[in-house]
Amino acid sequence: MSNIYLLNNQKHEGIINLKVFKINYLPFKTDFSQYNALIFTSKNAITSLSSHKGSWENIDSYAIAAKTSEVLLSHQSKLVFVGKTSHGNDFAKELIPLLKDKNVLYLSAKKTVSNLVSILQKSKINVKQQITYETLCLNQNKINITKNAIIIFSSPSCIECFFKQYSWDESYKAVLIGKTTASYFPSNLDYTISTKPSIESCINLAKELSNK
Repeated sequence: MSNIYLLNNQKHEGIINLKVFKINYLPFKTDFSQYNALIFTSKNAITSLSSHKGSWENIDSYAIAAKTSEVLLSHQSKLVFVGKTSHGNDFAKELIPLLKDKNVLYLSAKKTVSNLVSILQKSKINVKQQITYETLCLNQNKINITKNAIIIFSSPSCIECFFKQYSWDESYKAVLIGKTTASYFPSNLDYTISTKPSIESCINLAKELSNK
């Protein structure tokens, strides 16, 4: 069996954590009373609101996927919609008919990979973007990745930060969480895309590959 590496600190049985980036939360000021709709495409954006407790939870929230919606519900927020595809651009298209005549705030990372804001604006949605966090690559002591390792990439940031520290061995196998992440993976390397855009699905696929 091959070792499976997950490029974050989420603990899963039988999986080795290889943390290559960290989340840096950015201070910001926003008058939430101006908005009646909030968009979330990451649980990190929700966590970034810890200093704004009590000011946003009663505003209609729109989550890109089930995992994000679970975190919203844990904050007793007013979740009204969960995206079907888990992909940013498709999520934006799903939102267009739902956000007509609303004042919308998108809580986002400093660097995003989708065109969500521009898609909504082109459809005359009144949306503003508030950057609440950034992803920073870690510069730390490297670990020895074993031969035939299966490495799970769950975001473009994982790809960027991994290749800043590690070289690819031809014995490695890559599992990618979705098509957007795949578009950032080196084109000369092989990979397999998970059938569902979730860490759990990626792990299941990696275990299948490990047993082959």
